[in-house]
Amino acid sequence: MSRTVNTVTGPVRPEELGKTLVHEHFVFGYPGFHGDLTVAPYDRERALQVGLDVARRVMAHGVRTVVDATPNDCGRDPELLREISERTGLQIICSTGYYYEGEGAPAYFKFRWALGDAEEEIYEMFMRELTVGIGRTSIKAGVIKLASSKGVITEYEHMFFRAAARVQRETGVPIITHTQEGTMGPEQAELLVGEGADPRRIMIGHMDGNTDIAYHLATLAHGVFIAFDRYGIQSFVGMPTDQARNALVLGLVGLGFADRLMLSHDTVNFWLGRPVTWPPALEDLLAGWHPTHLFEDVVPALLEAGVRPEHLETIFVHNPARLFGAEA
Repeated sequence: MSRTVNTVTGPVRPEELGKTLVHEHFVFGYPGFHGDLTVAPYDRERALQVGLDVARRVMAHGVRTVVDATPNDCGRDPELLREISERTGLQIICSTGYYYEGEGAPAYFKFRWALGDAEEEIYEMFMRELTVGIGRTSIKAGVIKLASSKGVITEYEHMFFRAAARVQRETGVPIITHTQEGTMGPEQAELLVGEGADPRRIMIGHMDGNTDIAYHLATLAHGVFIAFDRYGIQSFVGMPTDQARNALVLGLVGLGFADRLMLSHDTVNFWLGRPVTWPPALEDLLAGWHPTHLFEDVVPALLEAGVRPEHLETIFVHNPARLFGAEA
């Protein structure tokens, strides 16, 4: 099993990741944005400048590594990530994977499915991007990104989960996931572990979309990590408030699960396609959705509520390292 981590500038040891944000997006576009490039062409230079600014801002708070969770069908740009990393020193881990059926680009692999063995082709794609490089670059992905729909893991999505579990068994590369609106966390964990994936290399994401602690305990029972990685998105697309998230963090830490929890924002720092302008009501709700919100607002609130500094060190430093293969 691998004991190094692929970053966009080369391999590092898991112990060298340092303080880590486990789920962010330097650029992101919903599938279909390519068809609008006549009106809204990709301004790579602007995306680069935004990315450099974000990298420097998070590094000022001690962040050493960011996992970019952008899937293949949502505008992933590994060469942009490499340039941001080279110019700032921030370690960036790029993903390989596809988004969930309802908001992803399912037509291609559904077409491949009709022609033959799409699951084998997905396996080949994951393996090539993790071990050889993405596209014509030498940049290797360092994590597999999976996603499921609200209330169901569709047959289309099952192909990706099964292929990812197979790749993970053979390489040890971690799997991170997207759950939709507080559903399917336990089911994702059960499916992956049942397919032979190592639960110590699985992070079930967006778990902070659900405020029922029983949901979290049922997911944790499979031995996986969970992520509260949408801090700052409040009362929108099924999201609770940050205050409710903090209450769950306090409860889970109090129950002894600090060593299985990670925090992030799921920020989109540059939207591909036309500019995104939020309506005033949503703009107020999303005021905290930026890449330093955890360190400026959430961490102080957690400390005041009784979370100890060593718990936060575990959450931001030790848990990501363990996910990527560091010894406990």
